[in-house]
Amino acid sequence: MSNKKVNMGTQAVWSGEKDVLVHGATQVPVVVSVAYNYDDMDEWYDVATGKKPGHIYGRNTNPTVQAFEEKVRIMEGAEAATSFSTGMAAISNIFYTFLRPGDRIVSIKDTYGGTNKIFTEFLPQMNIEIVLCETGNHEEMEREIEKGCKIVYLESPTNPTVKITDIERIAKKGKEVGALVVVDNTFATPINQKPLELGADLVLHSATKFLGGHADALGGVVCGSKELIEPIYHYREINGATLDPWSAYLLLRGMKTLKLRMEQQEKNAFAIARYLQTQELVEEVFYPGLETHVNHDIAKKQMRGFGGMLSFSLKGGMDAVKILLPALKYANRAANLGAVETTYGPARTTSHIECTPEERAAVGIPDGLVRISAGIEDTEDLINDLENAFAILKEHMLSVGK
Repeated sequence: MSNKKVNMGTQAVWSGEKDVLVHGATQVPVVVSVAYNYDDMDEWYDVATGKKPGHIYGRNTNPTVQAFEEKVRIMEGAEAATSFSTGMAAISNIFYTFLRPGDRIVSIKDTYGGTNKIFTEFLPQMNIEIVLCETGNHEEMEREIEKGCKIVYLESPTNPTVKITDIERIAKKGKEVGALVVVDNTFATPINQKPLELGADLVLHSATKFLGGHADALGGVVCGSKELIEPIYHYREINGATLDPWSAYLLLRGMKTLKLRMEQQEKNAFAIARYLQTQELVEEVFYPGLETHVNHDIAKKQMRGFGGMLSFSLKGGMDAVKILLPALKYANRAANLGAVETTYGPARTTSHIECTPEERAAVGIPDGLVRISAGIEDTEDLINDLENAFAILKEHMLSVGK
Protein backbone atom coordinates (compact mmCIF):
# COMPACT_ATOMS: atom_id res chain seq x y z
CA MET A 1 0.00 0.00 0.00
CA SER A 2 1.41 3.39 -1.03
CA ASN A 3 1.90 5.97 1.73
CA LYS A 4 2.15 8.88 -0.68
CA LYS A 5 0.27 12.00 0.38
CA VAL A 6 -3.10 12.42 -1.32
CA ASN A 7 -3.31 15.75 -3.14
CA MET A 8 -5.95 18.39 -2.43
CA GLY A 9 -7.95 17.96 -5.63
CA THR A 10 -8.35 14.26 -4.95
CA GLN A 11 -9.24 14.91 -1.30
CA ALA A 12 -11.93 17.36 -2.41
CA VAL A 13 -13.56 14.64 -4.52
CA TRP A 14 -13.18 11.54 -2.35
CA SER A 15 -12.54 12.37 1.31
CA GLY A 16 -15.07 11.98 4.10
CA GLU A 17 -17.77 10.15 2.16
CA LYS A 18 -17.11 6.39 2.32
CA ASP A 19 -18.64 5.75 5.75
CA VAL A 20 -22.04 7.22 4.83
CA LEU A 21 -22.52 5.71 1.37
CA VAL A 22 -25.36 3.16 1.29
CA HIS A 23 -26.74 0.51 -1.08
CA GLY A 24 -23.77 0.85 -3.45
CA ALA A 25 -24.51 4.52 -4.10
CA THR A 26 -21.64 6.67 -5.35
CA GLN A 27 -23.05 9.88 -3.83
CA VAL A 28 -23.74 10.79 -0.21
CA PRO A 29 -27.45 10.50 0.63
CA VAL A 30 -29.48 13.40 1.97
CA VAL A 31 -30.71 12.00 5.27
CA VAL A 32 -33.64 14.17 6.40
CA SER A 33 -34.78 12.07 9.34
CA VAL A 34 -34.97 14.08 12.55
CA ALA A 35 -34.79 11.04 14.82
CA TYR A 36 -33.18 7.57 14.72
CA ASN A 37 -34.82 4.38 15.99
CA TYR A 38 -33.23 1.94 18.46
CA ASP A 39 -34.85 -1.32 19.53
CA ASP A 40 -32.02 -2.02 21.96
CA MET A 41 -32.31 0.43 24.88
CA ASP A 42 -28.71 -0.07 25.95
CA GLU A 43 -27.40 0.61 22.45
CA TRP A 44 -29.55 3.76 22.28
CA TYR A 45 -28.06 4.95 25.56
CA ASP A 46 -24.51 4.21 24.43
CA VAL A 47 -25.00 6.19 21.22
CA ALA A 48 -26.66 9.06 23.10
CA THR A 49 -23.77 9.28 25.56
CA GLY A 50 -21.09 8.99 22.88
CA LYS A 51 -19.86 5.55 23.85
CA LYS A 52 -20.81 4.18 20.42
CA PRO A 53 -21.01 5.89 17.00
CA GLY A 54 -24.42 6.75 15.64
CA HIS A 55 -27.14 9.37 15.58
CA ILE A 56 -30.10 10.09 17.83
CA TYR A 57 -31.48 13.53 16.90
CA GLY A 58 -30.97 15.93 14.00
CA ARG A 59 -30.01 18.95 16.09
CA ASN A 60 -27.04 16.98 17.37
CA THR A 61 -25.69 15.03 14.38
CA ASN A 62 -26.72 13.84 10.92
CA PRO A 63 -24.99 11.45 8.44
CA THR A 64 -24.99 13.93 5.53
CA VAL A 65 -23.71 16.73 7.75
CA GLN A 66 -21.09 14.39 9.19
CA ALA A 67 -19.73 13.67 5.70
CA PHE A 68 -19.35 17.40 5.03
CA GLU A 69 -17.56 17.94 8.33
CA GLU A 70 -15.23 15.04 7.63
CA LYS A 71 -14.30 16.31 4.18
CA VAL A 72 -13.37 19.75 5.51
CA ARG A 73 -11.55 18.19 8.47
CA ILE A 74 -9.36 16.10 6.19
CA MET A 75 -8.62 18.97 3.83
CA GLU A 76 -7.63 21.27 6.70
CA GLY A 77 -5.52 18.55 8.32
CA ALA A 78 -7.43 18.74 11.61
CA GLU A 79 -8.33 16.18 14.28
CA ALA A 80 -11.98 17.18 14.40
CA ALA A 81 -14.58 19.49 12.87
CA THR A 82 -18.09 20.67 13.59
CA SER A 83 -20.52 22.57 11.40
CA PHE A 84 -23.09 25.34 11.71
CA SER A 85 -26.06 26.87 9.95
CA THR A 86 -23.97 29.86 8.77
CA GLY A 87 -20.43 31.19 8.88
CA MET A 88 -21.42 33.79 11.47
CA ALA A 89 -22.82 31.03 13.66
CA ALA A 90 -19.41 29.36 13.50
CA ILE A 91 -17.66 32.57 14.52
CA SER A 92 -20.05 33.48 17.33
CA ASN A 93 -20.15 29.92 18.72
CA ILE A 94 -16.36 30.00 19.15
CA PHE A 95 -16.57 33.22 21.15
CA TYR A 96 -19.51 32.18 23.30
CA THR A 97 -17.96 28.78 24.01
CA PHE A 98 -14.64 30.04 25.33
CA LEU A 99 -15.08 33.63 26.51
CA ARG A 100 -16.14 34.73 29.98
CA PRO A 101 -16.68 38.19 31.50
CA GLY A 102 -13.37 39.93 32.00
CA ASP A 103 -11.61 38.11 29.16
CA ARG A 104 -9.71 39.91 26.43
CA ILE A 105 -9.54 39.49 22.63
CA VAL A 106 -6.80 40.84 20.39
CA SER A 107 -7.76 41.09 16.73
CA ILE A 108 -7.45 43.33 13.67
CA LYS A 109 -9.55 46.22 12.42
CA ASP A 110 -10.18 44.72 8.98
CA THR A 111 -12.40 41.79 9.89
CA TYR A 112 -15.68 41.05 8.11
CA GLY A 113 -18.41 43.51 9.11
CA GLY A 114 -20.47 40.92 11.00
CA THR A 115 -17.42 39.87 13.00
CA ASN A 116 -16.61 43.50 13.67
CA LYS A 117 -20.15 44.01 15.00
CA ILE A 118 -19.64 41.15 17.47
CA PHE A 119 -16.45 42.88 18.61
CA THR A 120 -17.91 46.37 18.91
CA GLU A 121 -21.51 45.69 19.98
CA PHE A 122 -22.19 42.26 21.47
CA LEU A 123 -19.06 41.09 23.29
CA PRO A 124 -18.57 44.38 25.17
CA GLN A 125 -22.03 43.79 26.69
CA MET A 126 -20.52 40.68 28.29
CA ASN A 127 -17.65 42.70 29.73
CA ILE A 128 -15.21 41.32 27.17
CA GLU A 129 -12.35 43.66 26.31
CA ILE A 130 -11.71 43.99 22.58
CA VAL A 131 -8.44 45.33 21.16
CA LEU A 132 -8.47 45.93 17.40
CA CYS A 133 -5.01 46.53 15.94
CA GLU A 134 -4.07 48.00 12.59
CA THR A 135 -4.09 45.12 10.15
CA GLY A 136 -0.54 44.30 9.12
CA ASN A 137 1.00 46.06 12.12
CA HIS A 138 2.48 42.92 13.63
CA GLU A 139 4.46 44.80 16.25
CA GLU A 140 1.30 46.41 17.62
CA MET A 141 -0.45 43.05 17.76
CA GLU A 142 2.49 41.43 19.54
CA ARG A 143 2.56 44.22 22.15
CA GLU A 144 -1.15 43.80 22.84
CA ILE A 145 -0.91 40.01 22.98
CA GLU A 146 1.94 40.25 25.48
CA LYS A 147 -0.44 42.06 27.85
CA GLY A 148 -2.48 38.86 27.96
CA CYS A 149 -5.58 37.68 26.12
CA LYS A 150 -7.90 34.71 25.87
CA ILE A 151 -8.32 34.73 22.07
CA VAL A 152 -6.23 36.02 19.17
CA TYR A 153 -8.58 36.30 16.21
CA LEU A 154 -7.27 36.67 12.65
CA GLU A 155 -8.80 36.91 9.20
CA SER A 156 -6.36 36.54 6.33
CA PRO A 157 -6.95 37.59 3.61
CA THR A 158 -9.42 40.09 5.05
CA ASN A 159 -12.88 40.91 3.77
CA PRO A 160 -13.03 43.17 1.77
CA THR A 161 -9.59 44.82 1.85
CA VAL A 162 -7.70 41.52 1.24
CA LYS A 163 -4.98 42.45 3.73
CA ILE A 164 -2.64 39.75 4.99
CA THR A 165 -1.43 38.88 8.48
CA ASP A 166 1.62 36.72 9.16
CA ILE A 167 -0.27 33.86 10.79
CA GLU A 168 2.80 31.93 11.91
CA ARG A 169 4.34 34.97 13.58
CA ILE A 170 1.19 36.03 15.44
CA ALA A 171 0.26 32.46 16.36
CA LYS A 172 3.66 32.00 17.97
CA LYS A 173 3.15 35.11 20.08
CA GLY A 174 -0.35 33.98 21.01
CA LYS A 175 0.93 30.62 22.20
CA GLU A 176 3.45 32.37 24.46
CA VAL A 177 0.61 33.81 26.55
CA GLY A 178 -1.64 30.76 26.32
CA ALA A 179 -4.15 32.38 23.97
CA LEU A 180 -6.44 30.51 21.61
CA VAL A 181 -5.47 31.44 18.04
CA VAL A 182 -8.42 31.47 15.63
CA VAL A 183 -8.18 32.09 11.86
CA ASP A 184 -11.00 32.76 9.41
CA ASN A 185 -9.80 30.98 6.27
CA THR A 186 -12.86 31.70 4.12
CA PHE A 187 -11.07 33.66 1.37
CA ALA A 188 -8.07 31.35 1.02
CA THR A 189 -9.78 27.95 1.52
CA PRO A 190 -7.66 24.89 2.40
CA ILE A 191 -6.53 24.84 -1.23
CA ASN A 192 -4.47 28.00 -0.77
CA GLN A 193 -3.74 28.15 2.96
CA LYS A 194 -3.47 25.82 5.97
CA PRO A 195 -3.68 27.92 9.17
CA LEU A 196 -3.34 24.90 11.46
CA GLU A 197 0.04 24.13 9.89
CA LEU A 198 1.02 27.74 10.58
CA GLY A 199 0.26 27.42 14.29
CA ALA A 200 -3.44 28.31 14.59
CA ASP A 201 -5.58 26.37 17.06
CA LEU A 202 -8.87 26.73 15.20
CA VAL A 203 -9.66 27.43 11.55
CA LEU A 204 -13.13 28.40 10.38
CA HIS A 205 -14.99 28.93 7.12
CA SER A 206 -18.15 30.50 5.93
CA ALA A 207 -18.87 27.41 3.83
CA THR A 208 -21.50 29.46 1.99
CA LYS A 209 -18.66 31.02 0.01
CA PHE A 210 -15.86 29.16 -1.81
CA LEU A 211 -16.40 25.74 -0.22
CA GLY A 212 -19.92 25.47 -1.60
CA GLY A 213 -19.15 27.68 -4.56
CA HIS A 214 -22.63 27.91 -6.08
CA ALA A 215 -24.45 30.48 -3.89
CA ASP A 216 -27.21 28.01 -3.07
CA ALA A 217 -26.46 26.84 0.48
CA LEU A 218 -25.65 28.50 3.80
CA GLY A 219 -23.20 26.90 6.21
CA GLY A 220 -20.20 27.28 8.47
CA VAL A 221 -17.52 24.96 9.82
CA VAL A 222 -14.76 25.00 12.45
CA CYS A 223 -11.75 22.63 12.53
CA GLY A 224 -9.15 21.96 15.20
CA SER A 225 -8.17 19.52 17.92
CA LYS A 226 -10.76 17.22 19.47
CA GLU A 227 -10.17 18.95 22.80
CA LEU A 228 -11.28 22.30 21.34
CA ILE A 229 -13.96 21.10 18.95
CA GLU A 230 -15.88 19.09 21.57
CA PRO A 231 -16.95 22.12 23.68
CA ILE A 232 -17.78 24.11 20.53
CA TYR A 233 -19.95 21.22 19.32
CA HIS A 234 -21.60 20.98 22.74
CA TYR A 235 -22.45 24.69 22.72
CA ARG A 236 -23.87 24.38 19.21
CA GLU A 237 -25.94 21.25 19.91
CA ILE A 238 -27.58 22.99 22.87
CA ASN A 239 -28.01 26.43 21.31
CA GLY A 240 -29.16 24.97 18.00
CA ALA A 241 -27.33 26.64 15.08
CA THR A 242 -27.36 23.30 13.25
CA LEU A 243 -26.43 22.80 9.58
CA ASP A 244 -29.37 21.20 7.77
CA PRO A 245 -28.73 18.04 5.70
CA TRP A 246 -29.82 19.48 2.35
CA SER A 247 -27.37 22.37 2.69
CA ALA A 248 -24.68 19.89 3.77
CA TYR A 249 -25.30 17.88 0.60
CA LEU A 250 -25.05 20.96 -1.61
CA LEU A 251 -21.83 22.01 0.13
CA LEU A 252 -20.40 18.51 -0.31
CA ARG A 253 -21.26 18.52 -4.00
CA GLY A 254 -19.72 21.96 -4.44
CA MET A 255 -16.50 20.96 -2.71
CA LYS A 256 -15.79 18.27 -5.28
CA THR A 257 -14.80 20.98 -7.76
CA LEU A 258 -13.14 23.30 -5.21
CA LYS A 259 -9.59 22.94 -6.53
CA LEU A 260 -10.67 23.41 -10.16
CA ARG A 261 -12.77 26.43 -9.31
CA MET A 262 -10.04 28.06 -7.23
CA GLU A 263 -7.54 27.71 -10.07
CA GLN A 264 -9.77 29.55 -12.56
CA GLN A 265 -10.95 32.09 -10.02
CA GLU A 266 -7.36 32.96 -9.16
CA LYS A 267 -6.49 33.26 -12.84
CA ASN A 268 -9.41 35.65 -13.34
CA ALA A 269 -8.66 37.64 -10.20
CA PHE A 270 -5.07 38.18 -11.33
CA ALA A 271 -6.21 39.33 -14.79
CA ILE A 272 -8.82 41.70 -13.36
CA ALA A 273 -6.34 43.14 -10.86
CA ARG A 274 -3.77 43.82 -13.57
CA TYR A 275 -6.39 45.39 -15.83
CA LEU A 276 -7.65 47.66 -13.05
CA GLN A 277 -4.10 48.86 -12.42
CA THR A 278 -4.09 50.33 -15.94
CA GLN A 279 -7.24 52.41 -15.44
CA GLU A 280 -6.83 56.10 -14.66
CA LEU A 281 -10.18 56.18 -12.83
CA VAL A 282 -8.97 53.56 -10.34
CA GLU A 283 -7.24 54.92 -7.27
CA GLU A 284 -5.87 51.66 -5.89
CA VAL A 285 -6.11 47.91 -6.44
CA PHE A 286 -5.92 45.41 -3.57
CA TYR A 287 -4.88 41.85 -4.44
CA PRO A 288 -2.23 39.90 -2.52
CA GLY A 289 -0.86 38.38 -5.73
CA LEU A 290 0.29 41.79 -6.98
CA GLU A 291 3.84 42.74 -6.09
CA THR A 292 2.48 46.19 -5.24
CA HIS A 293 0.37 44.72 -2.42
CA VAL A 294 1.72 45.84 0.94
CA ASN A 295 1.72 42.26 2.28
CA HIS A 296 2.70 40.44 -0.92
CA ASP A 297 5.81 38.85 0.60
CA ILE A 298 3.87 37.45 3.56
CA ALA A 299 1.14 36.12 1.27
CA LYS A 300 3.76 34.46 -0.93
CA LYS A 301 5.29 32.80 2.14
CA GLN A 302 2.17 31.37 3.75
CA MET A 303 -0.23 30.85 0.83
CA ARG A 304 -0.14 28.29 -1.99
CA GLY A 305 -2.16 30.61 -4.21
CA PHE A 306 -3.61 34.11 -3.87
CA GLY A 307 -7.28 33.31 -4.30
CA GLY A 308 -10.19 34.76 -6.22
CA MET A 309 -10.90 37.88 -4.14
CA LEU A 310 -9.77 41.44 -4.78
CA SER A 311 -11.01 44.97 -4.26
CA PHE A 312 -10.39 48.40 -5.70
CA SER A 313 -11.27 52.01 -5.02
CA LEU A 314 -12.70 54.27 -7.70
CA LYS A 315 -12.07 57.96 -8.20
CA GLY A 316 -15.44 59.63 -7.82
CA GLY A 317 -16.50 57.36 -4.97
CA MET A 318 -20.03 56.00 -4.86
CA ASP A 319 -21.16 58.22 -7.75
CA ALA A 320 -18.72 56.38 -10.00
CA VAL A 321 -19.64 53.00 -8.55
CA LYS A 322 -23.29 53.64 -9.41
CA ILE A 323 -22.32 54.02 -13.08
CA LEU A 324 -19.67 51.30 -13.40
CA LEU A 325 -21.35 48.34 -11.73
CA PRO A 326 -24.70 48.44 -13.57
CA ALA A 327 -22.77 48.57 -16.86
CA LEU A 328 -21.26 45.13 -16.28
CA LYS A 329 -22.87 42.28 -18.18
CA TYR A 330 -21.12 39.24 -16.73
CA ALA A 331 -21.41 40.05 -13.05
CA ASN A 332 -23.85 39.76 -10.21
CA ARG A 333 -24.18 42.86 -8.07
CA ALA A 334 -24.88 41.00 -4.86
CA ALA A 335 -23.86 40.51 -1.23
CA ASN A 336 -22.06 37.21 -1.70
CA LEU A 337 -18.69 35.85 -2.77
CA GLY A 338 -16.96 32.64 -3.77
CA ALA A 339 -19.55 31.59 -6.34
CA VAL A 340 -18.92 30.38 -9.89
CA GLU A 341 -20.36 33.68 -11.15
CA THR A 342 -18.25 36.83 -10.85
CA THR A 343 -19.75 39.12 -8.22
CA TYR A 344 -19.17 42.83 -7.59
CA GLY A 345 -20.33 44.88 -4.65
CA PRO A 346 -19.39 48.00 -2.67
CA ALA A 347 -18.41 47.26 0.90
CA ARG A 348 -21.16 49.54 2.19
CA THR A 349 -23.82 47.10 0.92
CA THR A 350 -21.90 43.80 1.21
CA SER A 351 -19.26 43.00 3.83
CA HIS A 352 -19.90 46.07 6.03
CA ILE A 353 -23.61 46.78 5.55
CA GLU A 354 -24.06 46.40 9.32
CA CYS A 355 -21.60 49.22 9.98
CA THR A 356 -22.23 52.95 9.95
CA PRO A 357 -20.33 55.20 7.50
CA GLU A 358 -18.25 56.37 10.44
CA GLU A 359 -17.40 52.81 11.46
CA ARG A 360 -16.42 51.95 7.89
CA ALA A 361 -14.25 55.04 7.61
CA ALA A 362 -12.55 54.17 10.90
CA VAL A 363 -11.31 50.88 9.44
CA GLY A 364 -10.28 52.42 6.12
CA ILE A 365 -13.24 51.42 3.96
CA PRO A 366 -14.44 54.31 1.76
CA ASP A 367 -17.82 54.19 0.02
CA GLY A 368 -16.02 53.87 -3.30
CA LEU A 369 -14.37 50.56 -2.33
CA VAL A 370 -15.65 47.71 -4.52
CA ARG A 371 -15.17 44.04 -3.69
CA ILE A 372 -14.81 41.57 -6.55
CA SER A 373 -15.24 37.83 -6.28
CA ALA A 374 -13.87 36.45 -9.52
CA GLY A 375 -15.90 33.62 -11.02
CA ILE A 376 -14.98 30.79 -13.37
CA GLU A 377 -15.94 32.51 -16.63
CA ASP A 378 -13.49 32.85 -19.53
CA THR A 379 -10.94 35.47 -18.58
CA GLU A 380 -11.14 37.33 -21.88
CA ASP A 381 -14.88 37.89 -21.49
CA LEU A 382 -14.51 39.34 -18.00
CA ILE A 383 -11.84 41.80 -19.16
CA ASN A 384 -13.90 42.82 -22.20
CA ASP A 385 -16.85 43.36 -19.88
CA LEU A 386 -14.76 45.65 -17.68
CA GLU A 387 -13.47 47.57 -20.69
CA ASN A 388 -17.02 48.27 -21.85
CA ALA A 389 -18.09 49.33 -18.36
CA PHE A 390 -15.14 51.71 -17.95
CA ALA A 391 -15.89 53.20 -21.38
CA ILE A 392 -19.40 53.98 -20.18
CA LEU A 393 -18.05 55.45 -16.94
CA LYS A 394 -15.55 57.66 -18.80
CA GLU A 395 -18.26 58.89 -21.14
CA HIS A 396 -20.43 59.76 -18.16
CA MET A 397 -17.60 61.59 -16.42
CA LEU A 398 -16.99 63.66 -19.55
CA SER A 399 -20.68 64.50 -19.89
CA VAL A 400 -20.87 65.86 -16.35
CA GLY A 401 -17.53 67.67 -16.62
CA LYS A 402 -15.57 65.59 -14.14
